Amino acid sequence: MNAFEVPELDPQPRDEQGHGYIDFLASEKLSVGLSVWPAGSIDGQQPHEEDEVYYIIGGRGSIQVAEEDRPLKPGSLVFVAAHVEHHFHDITEDLRVLVFWAPPHHSRRHS
Repeated sequence: MNAFEVPELDPQPRDEQGHGYIDFLASEKLSVGLSVWPAGSIDGQQPHEEDEVYYIIGGRGSIQVAEEDRPLKPGSLVFVAAHVEHHFHDITEDLRVLVFWAPPHHSRRHS
């Protein structure tokens, strides 16, 4: 069994915006990470090779996925298909986000 106390996880390293990310669980078909975007930060991520599910465990902000925009709060869940443009914005309270990746994060990157 793999078990984690998510509130105790500390996503490192943090970039100049204060964004941090940690992969903490991986299997053959799925991985899970924790990401933090501080209030006021700018999300500069690019589309990924993997499908993602974002589950907001804390904070408030918004996410744009392709042409759709949605406010976020604890309990929000958003699916983003592989290769789709998306980013968090208008972050008013530090966002703590569980990120579920399928297939596992970076598993499709070429060496």
